[in-house]
Amino acid sequence: MTSEMPRTIRVVTLYPEVMDVYADRGNLLAVQARCRALGVGVEVIAIGLGDALPSEADLVLIGGGQDREQRRIAPDLAAKGSALRAWADSGTAMLAVCGGFQLFGNFYRTGAGEELPGVGLFDVTTVAPAPGMPRCIGDMLAQSEVPGVGELVGFENHGGRTYLGPQGQPFARVQHGFGNNGDDGTEGAVYREAIGTYLHGSVLPKNPALLDRLILAALRHRYGAEATIERSRDEYAERAHRAAAEVARRKGRPNS
Repeated sequence: MTSEMPRTIRVVTLYPEVMDVYADRGNLLAVQARCRALGVGVEVIAIGLGDALPSEADLVLIGGGQDREQRRIAPDLAAKGSALRAWADSGTAMLAVCGGFQLFGNFYRTGAGEELPGVGLFDVTTVAPAPGMPRCIGDMLAQSEVPGVGELVGFENHGGRTYLGPQGQPFARVQHGFGNNGDDGTEGAVYREAIGTYLHGSVLPKNPALLDRLILAALRHRYGAEATIERSRDEYAERAHRAAAEVARRKGRPNS
């Protein structure tokens, strides 16, 4: 009798030494921990400035950074745009957070009027606020537009205002907090299995349904649509989610 070969996913992290504000690296740690519990192997490839992308990936992660860090990586990331868009079209799972989300859009216009090129994966544009405008800071509670993900919690801190284009689809609707721009109630963007969001925290440890969604998408990219995972409760993650949701309801900006 032969034993079943263990499943493995390839995770590509983009500029982890540069784009890592508010512990976004914790998203990779959450993926690794959850995959261990599921009996899934994780191959991690870190891509820095000037590095070539591998031939394929099952899950791509990029975190946030300030304008200085975004300016450093924008040309290198934009040069990888066609490959990243092709990956997304093939069903590769992706999570782009804050500054990474902004640069996965069409462009980011800084306060100085400089236009940083984007990947063009999400149909969004981001502009720095006018002088004197406040940053979007605080605890966020949102309801995902992605089936099965449900309630989302996290912390946002961004100056840029992001606006969906005609082909843009929001990742979530804000209940407490600012979201993309503080005006239209949208949060993040989604394209196939790629998700952009302003949620830090890091976001995956406090949102186990989103974590499982990304892992399942990665497995299906590698092994086909019949791939499954065993849904099981994570008491600590659920407790963290409930606590963060309560904080957002008490302290977060209501979305009226």
